[in-house]
Amino acid sequence: MSTLVTLGAGVVFGLALAAPPGPMNAVIAEEAVLRGRFAGFRAGLGAATADAIFFLLAYVGVVAVVESFPLLQGVMIAVGGVLMLYFAVGAAQGARASFHPTSGGETIAAEGKGFRKALVLALTNPYQVLFWLTIGVGLLRPGELDVLSRLPVVGADLTGTLVVATGSPALIGGFFLGVLVWIVGFPTGLVAAERRIETFAPLVAVASAVVLAGFGVYFLYDAATTLAALGA
Repeated sequence: MSTLVTLGAGVVFGLALAAPPGPMNAVIAEEAVLRGRFAGFRAGLGAATADAIFFLLAYVGVVAVVESFPLLQGVMIAVGGVLMLYFAVGAAQGARASFHPTSGGETIAAEGKGFRKALVLALTNPYQVLFWLTIGVGLLRPGELDVLSRLPVVGADLTGTLVVATGSPALIGGFFLGVLVWIVGFPTGLVAAERRIETFAPLVAVASAVVLAGFGVYFLYDAATTLAALGA
C-alpha cells in the first residue's frame, strides 16, 4: 500500500508542476487548437522529454555544473528569452491564420514542429533547470517530500498533509505519469472546447503568443541583470 501511496503522490506532484500556466503550456495550447490534440500531445511530449533528459543529468550530477557557472546561466536565460520571442511571433501568425482556415482539410501550418519547439524551449528554460537543481535532485535522494505543499495557491495550507519518502522509483515513476496525464488531458480538453466555440482557437493562439512574449521579455531582462552583475 505504501508503494501505491508514493506512486499516487508522484502523480499529484507531476500534475502540480505541469498544470500551472507558462511557456510550455502556451506551446501545447497553440499546437492543440491550431493543429489538433495529437499535435498538442507531441508538444507536451517534447517538454516531458526535456524533463527526462534533466532527470538523467541530475542523476549523474551533470546538471549541477550549471549552478557553478553564473555566466552560463545568464547565457541560457538570454537564449531562452530570444527563442520565446521567436516562437511568440509564430504563435501570433498562427492566430491570424486561424481566422481564415484552409480548405480541403489542410492544416494551418506544417505538422511535427511542436515537439522540437517545446523540447528546445524546455532545455533552455532556466526555471526547468533550476527545478532539477533543487527539487528534482531532492526527488532522487533518500528523504521526505511534502507533496501538497508544492501546489500553487493552497500549498501553504496543506503543508504536512501528505509526506512521502523520496529516492523511490515509485515516486519518480508517478511524477512522470502525472506529467503524461497532463500532456494527454490538457490538449484533449482544449480541442473539445474549440469544437464548441468557433473563436476559441484564435483566442488561445493569441494568448499563447502573449504568454511566450511576456516570458521572453522577462527572461531577456533577467539575463541582462545577471550578466551586468557579473561584469560589475
